[in-house]
Formats: sequence, structure tokens, C-alpha cells
Amino acid sequence: MDQEQQLLDQIKKEIASNPIVLFVKGTREMPRCGFSARTIALFEEFGKPFKVIDILPDPRLRQVLSAHSNWPTIPQVFIKGKFVGGCDIVTEMHQEGELRKLVEDAFPS
Repeated sequence: MDQEQQLLDQIKKEIASNPIVLFVKGTREMPRCGFSARTIALFEEFGKPFKVIDILPDPRLRQVLSAHSNWPTIPQVFIKGKFVGGCDIVTEMHQEGELRKLVEDAFPS
């Protein structure tokens, strides 16, 4: 199995096994771009667990992820296995109240 396929399998596994996954530049504690920082801050507001994956250590991760989601920019947000969008989209959804519902629905009580 080639490295790209291994990366894709790893990405799919993370998306499938975590209700909310954020692929960002940097870490939760130290985001390395403003869009990543803003996206992380949005999700921290909800008080629900979410996984943050730093795409910077391996440049191939970004390529494989973008090919998988068909989205060129980082951050990328996945909720319940589905690609939701990047910073602008989730910010807009948050302002319209749609994001909270998606987040709540990701954690059935």
C-alpha cells in the first residue's frame, strides 16, 4: 500500500471515530494561522469534545485531505463523518445558529 493510501486511510479513520474533527495548521494550544485559531475557538465555545489534527508536520497530509474533501484550504471541519467546510463556512453557520445544532446532534444524549 502506498503512502498516500495509508494517509487517506488514517484520515478516514479519524473522521469515522471522532464526532468532530478539525484539520488545522498548528495545535489546539498553539494554532499557527488565524483561520485555524478562529475555528478552534468556535468549537471550544460549545463545550463538547473535538479532535484537532495538525496538518503541518506532513505536507502530504494536506494534499490527501484536500483531494478527499474536494476543498483546497485549511482548516477543514468534519462533523459526524461529513465535511462541513472551512473557517468562513463554519463562522457563518455559527452566526446563523446552524453550527450549534450540528454539534449538539453529534452527541446524542
